Amino acid sequence: INQRRYPCVYSTCDRRMTNFSITSERTVSAELIIRLQDPDCGAVATFSGVVRQHNKDREVTQLHYQSYKTLAVKEGNKILGEAKEQFNIVNALCVHRVGDLNIGETAVWVGVNASHRDAAFNACRYVIDEIKTRVPIWKKEIYVCLCVHTCTHTQTHRHTHS
Repeated sequence: INQRRYPCVYSTCDRRMTNFSITSERTVSAELIIRLQDPDCGAVATFSGVVRQHNKDREVTQLHYQSYKTLAVKEGNKILGEAKEQFNIVNALCVHRVGDLNIGETAVWVGVNASHRDAAFNACRYVIDEIKTRVPIWKKEIYVCLCVHTCTHTQTHRHTHS
């Protein structure tokens, strides 16, 4: 695993990790899934949030993410810890990108492992829903018309163009 790309993932090397990371580097799912391999786990569930080329019938060319990194990492790790307690999972990881992202790039990646699939699926869904609601990350959408719309994860995406 690239330590520079996922510094928080490397911050704990014990078997029972919960790590949230903010990075400007591209996310490589295969590298992160390796951290979830565990012979006691029969399930690994992942979610990749990918930059799409449209939002609300508008053509998007690029996204720009920024965060309040210290608070984002603290709150992200809190969410991963909650998921471990509520869903009986073994490990949880989340990596969120910042900076400029092009169409098709992964903006956020979540992975969890557990003994059984229900726990893994439910925890994965919980993590992404809570990340989008609680973590201080802002998204700026760049449209084909070169206009820009900025929102937090918790805002509804509304944009008027004159």
